[in-house]
Amino acid sequence: MTTAVIADDERLLREQLRARLTEVWPALAIVAEAKNGAEAVALTEQHRPDIVFLDIRMPGMTGIEAARAIAQLPVDDDDAETSASGDGPPWHGPEVVFITAYDQYAIEAFEQGVVDYVLKPAERERLQLTVERIRKRLAQRRSDDGEGAPSGAPRRSSAMSVMSM
Repeated sequence: MTTAVIADDERLLREQLRARLTEVWPALAIVAEAKNGAEAVALTEQHRPDIVFLDIRMPGMTGIEAARAIAQLPVDDDDAETSASGDGPPWHGPEVVFITAYDQYAIEAFEQGVVDYVLKPAERERLQLTVERIRKRLAQRRSDDGEGAPSGAPRRSSAMSVMSM
């Protein structure tokens, strides 16, 4: 099962993203929601999701700062057959999807390895396209892993997608 963490300082936007993701990707399990960047990093370390949806503008730690911190989280060894905790497949870091209404962050986001950038409002069809791109990236990571493990191949560079909600 593919898992995700959502981080946005606005509760209604978290709820909207959760609802839209349920429409376009019913099998996606949202395992946690964060109200700020620091909480997103902590929840990512705790839950080890396949995907993290990050708002860019949040109090304290921004989404871009959180993505950098998430990229530095410890991951499982390349040759590990299970996670360090022994409770699942090896974890090699999440794919990151930025969520923002501010296009001035596009350049910095692309410098972080962005796969997509969707401006607000994110129409259902556009969100579906983003989800398909993420699914393809995860499928590639699984095939690189050799076992089809849901967490992906041993890589530190996450694909980052920017989406505005």
